Amino acid sequence: MREVLADLMAAWQAGQDAGLATVVHAFKSAPRLPGAAMLVAADGTVSGSVSGGCVEGDVYETARRVLDSGQAELHRYGFSDDDAFAVGLTCGGIIDVFVEPVSPARYPELGEVAEAIESGTPVAVAVVVEHTDPARVGRHLVVFADHTAGTLGSERTDQAVTDDARGLLATGRNRMLTYGLDGQRMEEGMQVFVSCFAPPPRMLVFGAIDFAAALARQGHMLGYRVTVCDARGVFATPARFPEADEVVVDWPHRYLQAEVEAGNVDARTVIAVLTHDPKFDVPVLQVALPLDVAYVGAMGSRLTHDDRLDRLRSAGVDEELLSRLHSPIGLDLGARTPEETAVSIAAEIIAVQWGGGKAPLRETTGRIHHDDLVG
Repeated sequence: MREVLADLMAAWQAGQDAGLATVVHAFKSAPRLPGAAMLVAADGTVSGSVSGGCVEGDVYETARRVLDSGQAELHRYGFSDDDAFAVGLTCGGIIDVFVEPVSPARYPELGEVAEAIESGTPVAVAVVVEHTDPARVGRHLVVFADHTAGTLGSERTDQAVTDDARGLLATGRNRMLTYGLDGQRMEEGMQVFVSCFAPPPRMLVFGAIDFAAALARQGHMLGYRVTVCDARGVFATPARFPEADEVVVDWPHRYLQAEVEAGNVDARTVIAVLTHDPKFDVPVLQVALPLDVAYVGAMGSRLTHDDRLDRLRSAGVDEELLSRLHSPIGLDLGARTPEETAVSIAAEIIAVQWGGGKAPLRETTGRIHHDDLVG
């Protein structure tokens, strides 16, 4: 929903209805992940996408119908060899799309959701997408760390979903959950889709060099909140790193330790040490390697890498922690320029995040995506 939120709020604040289509489940080689959204305004204007173009026409017609009827609909789109002209996904994947009418009357909690997303406050939105009682379909429950808003139709359901949604918020993942008709666990009959809106993951780049500027651009494009940190104030300036969300003048290890103690580093954080200077990179890696983060990489030649490992061992870092270090940083793309090197680093981060094999797709078989879409 984040991608269409501005247009959705414009309609909501104007008191107008809009049709919101959301991917709530995806299988196999699905083109979009759960949470991808498409909005159809009352005047027919479209924003967003649920499939990259394959089924948007049919989803558009469904949204127009939903706006007329006021009743949400759940549709599955897949690939059929029997009818080449059927509406479906040419990639062979399968997606479930939930299309609901949205208005201030039907979704009064949306304003609070939008404010939370804008301010970076973690919030989860649960919506009933399937139930034998049509009155329960389309109900929303908004879940914050310390309170909730709205209801899915019963106290028992709200309590079960609140507990599960808060667990999902810790990972920032969207997921379809199944319950009994009144929220019973280990039963079936009701499906609830939970969208989690957590603050963007962080990319911490240490070393105010031209490679850092290129990596900051890549990080920004991938949706990270990028921080560039260097102890040398003459180099660490906002003018040199316009794509960074913040530029910090401090010793890298001291800044990282302070951020850890402040609770600003989590399992989604990626750390790139580009200083390739022992007095900077060894102390910051001593702090970084024991952390529960998504990625820690360090730039340097193989000679620099070997020397760095020796220094870290001498500083007391054990082999298990050293094995977590991605160094020399990046995938072997033959990169030369800062921009090419940044692409190789970003590619490695993506491969680590999703369990990619790092081989050319034409040399592999099986599924292209390495994620847990079925969930």
